[in-house]
Amino acid sequence: MPSSQINSEAQQINDLSRKVLDAAMIVHTALGPGLLESAYEHCLLYELRKHGIHAMTQVQLPIIYDNQHIDAGYRIDMLVENRIIVELKAVERLLPIHEAQLLSYLKLADKRLGLLINFNISQLRHGIKRMVNDF
Repeated sequence: MPSSQINSEAQQINDLSRKVLDAAMIVHTALGPGLLESAYEHCLLYELRKHGIHAMTQVQLPIIYDNQHIDAGYRIDMLVENRIIVELKAVERLLPIHEAQLLSYLKLADKRLGLLINFNISQLRHGIKRMVNDF
């Protein structure tokens, strides 16, 4: 793949991630901290769709083991434009296990970029972690 095409794709993903984060900021500003994760999930989905961004929630994520698809019950909180995995939290603080979860999901889904967003924080910018799957 030519480098100009790679740079263009990276720019598109970066632009999309900014739109996701902008939508998350709108939701957080309107609702504030203290709600259940599902409330933020539904509102973020609404906000993204309102702006013409395709997103799905609770996307099944099978494990590929010994060339077999195994449904182990994993679900991606949100998949945006089939390119970005968004894991939502409403916890006191993000922990290393949350980052490990997102990285595992990125690898299992063969996606490059993930956003870990903790809505249970007074300033949302302190609850955002961007993670890249280096393959």
